Amino acid sequence: MRETSSPGFEPNAVVSPPPPPPPQALLERLKDYGQEDAFALWNELSPDERDLLVKDIESLDLSRIDRIIGCSLRSHGLPAAAIEPVAESTVSTVEERSIEERERWWKMGLKAISDGKLAVLLLSGGQGTRLGSSDPKGCFNIGLPSGKSLFQLQAERILCVQRLAAHASNENSASVQIHWYIMTSPFTDDATHKYFESHKFFGLEAEQVTFFQQGTIPCVSKDGRYIMETPYRVAKAPDGNGGVYSALKSTKLLDDMASKGIKYIDCYGVDNALVRVADPAFLGYFIDKGVAAAAKVVRKAYPQEKVGVFVRRGKGGPLTVVEYSELDPSLASAVNQATGRLRFCWSNVCLHMFTLDFLNQVANGLEKDSVYHLAEKKIPSIHGYEMGLKLEQFIFDAFPYAPTTALFEVLREEEFAPVKNANGSNYDTPDSAKLLVLRLHTRWVVAAGGFLTHSVPLYATGVEVSPLCSYAGENLEPICRGRTFHAPCEITF
Repeated sequence: MRETSSPGFEPNAVVSPPPPPPPQALLERLKDYGQEDAFALWNELSPDERDLLVKDIESLDLSRIDRIIGCSLRSHGLPAAAIEPVAESTVSTVEERSIEERERWWKMGLKAISDGKLAVLLLSGGQGTRLGSSDPKGCFNIGLPSGKSLFQLQAERILCVQRLAAHASNENSASVQIHWYIMTSPFTDDATHKYFESHKFFGLEAEQVTFFQQGTIPCVSKDGRYIMETPYRVAKAPDGNGGVYSALKSTKLLDDMASKGIKYIDCYGVDNALVRVADPAFLGYFIDKGVAAAAKVVRKAYPQEKVGVFVRRGKGGPLTVVEYSELDPSLASAVNQATGRLRFCWSNVCLHMFTLDFLNQVANGLEKDSVYHLAEKKIPSIHGYEMGLKLEQFIFDAFPYAPTTALFEVLREEEFAPVKNANGSNYDTPDSAKLLVLRLHTRWVVAAGGFLTHSVPLYATGVEVSPLCSYAGENLEPICRGRTFHAPCEITF
């Protein structure tokens, strides 16, 4: 009798066994947090892809992430306490500062630096995407005559302050070191390391520079479920520049600071071409006031300027920052009738000073409260780009935890040259930052008795003073007096 077979069935065909199920314990943990959909496409994955998915899920602190998602979603949209403007009398304003105070704070700051009590903390997790570059933003050259990058300008300012502190305390300049902690992200870490190594740390000692990465956190749907970037990887995003607090704690760098005798931390963002890194005057003011936290502020230029402002949250409440998008237009344009200035005028420009004790307190407080800001963004997913939520903390989230905070006004033309948008944009471009640097340094040179010649209008050019020559316009007379410089150029020793 002839054998028959079912249609489409070949007697000698090898039938693949069904794929092994996901690890049961891991699947149960995902179910506990309502995230079992992460394994929805398990049966369609290759063995290697299943391994990648398991490792990706195992790398997540599921209970912590669940707490953050829950707390953040519940707090979103809740009414916040009313805000009040910060009284001008509580701010150290430029016009009220005496020469004696400035000199005293400068000397106090230099003394603390020579004693090894100051560290510098740089927030440098971002890429230069909006500048048309995939490199870390600190690698960007804004077009100064020297061609120096933001990283190099900042490193050389640290070198200059070290020399000033050593001179003030009659020490050898090599004996004064300011430790530089640089926060990167998974997207910039390797490139940042290589950039510093290839430039021999810009004259700093390699051991005085410490790199560490900020964390990432899953992107979620509006109901809090993980978005899958691929069938075997959860979509993640950096946890914001406020992730610096948890990163410092998890990497034990707060303990490292304590072991080095560090008491104060100067914290700033990388994208400011005029940042006065390790500013002795600001440090001296901070120590003199005996506060836990302080911020440099500039006066808001006009009501619609896209900057956050310091406010008091609730009557007599703590200082905090309200983003420009969260400030009602009527409040943004409200004028103080007594002064004729904006009521909400103290702009946050990410120039902060903290005590080490306070950073420990903040790291613990933010972790306990687990409330992150929610940003609705297009997230890459297995369905293409879909709208979802990124969870972030911001550096200014620390201020509501501070028992005492001081605000220190600076002039934007001296200390704030943001580099955020590509040339051709209306504001905060490399060209606008370059001009701010050149104009400030030109004023220094003229004040020190120098002269300029120029082949283009002076408003479009100027001279650059190397940070190795002068930190804030000091000590330039021996270099400049009676000399003529042809702009644009860099003035060095």
